[in-house]
Amino acid sequence: MEQAKALNALEPFLALTKSATSPRAAADLISRATSAPNTYIFTELLQTPQIQALASNPELAPHLTLLQIFSYGTYETYKSTAGLPELNDAQRLKLRQLSLLTLANQNNGHGTEPALSYSSLQRALDLPTRQSLEELVISSIYADLIKGQLKPKSSLVQINSVAPLRDVAPTAIGGLLSSLQAWADRCDSTLSYLSAQMDQLRADADRRAAQEAAWQETTEKLLEQETGNKNDKGKKAAHFLRHHNEKIKRGQGNQISAADSLQEALDIHRPGYS
Repeated sequence: MEQAKALNALEPFLALTKSATSPRAAADLISRATSAPNTYIFTELLQTPQIQALASNPELAPHLTLLQIFSYGTYETYKSTAGLPELNDAQRLKLRQLSLLTLANQNNGHGTEPALSYSSLQRALDLPTRQSLEELVISSIYADLIKGQLKPKSSLVQINSVAPLRDVAPTAIGGLLSSLQAWADRCDSTLSYLSAQMDQLRADADRRAAQEAAWQETTEKLLEQETGNKNDKGKKAAHFLRHHNEKIKRGQGNQISAADSLQEALDIHRPGYS
């Protein structure tokens, strides 16, 4: 939602690049785009030939660097880079807001909600007072850039969620690919483990099925032998085997082996069994 809104806000400036035939016009377009409301994603503008052409113009190349900072840099990057154009109030506010997103993401480790201290944010965003920091956070919340709360008593800013509005720096792509590869390797390892577990479960099921089939076959043979036997002992043996076979099918006879069961059935026929 936030991305669509930001991309829609950038559309007019993308259209204007076609008429920005001079380096000065391209530099002015950067200033206008970074000052405009709701423009927070600049990758498409940064990739246009007219903007990229500023790299070969020593006088106006700093405007290209400035757009790169708005795309994936921070306010600290701007302050530490010499020779950049002076920011107007709208640009300064926006760059601080975008920097807040980056700082929140950097502190969002292990899926926990980051709590950023007032002092660290004031240093990173070059804000002189607590009030100026709180005003920046509130403006970011109202702009749907972050969801969070101010905690003045503990001097913390609790960040609950961050809008996905920051671009990936070219130098960070290698690390991103490494992270994705590590994640893919973990997925492969997990799938291999699950596959091995499934194979073991199938083997166990086949083994139990074979044991049940052998028990069934043995039971039927013994019952056939007792078909013509009408005395009480034959009936007792047949009744026992039928009952125990039903227990096996219901999974209730696991502690009685087939050999023990057959032995008990045969014992019924021995003299003295009652």
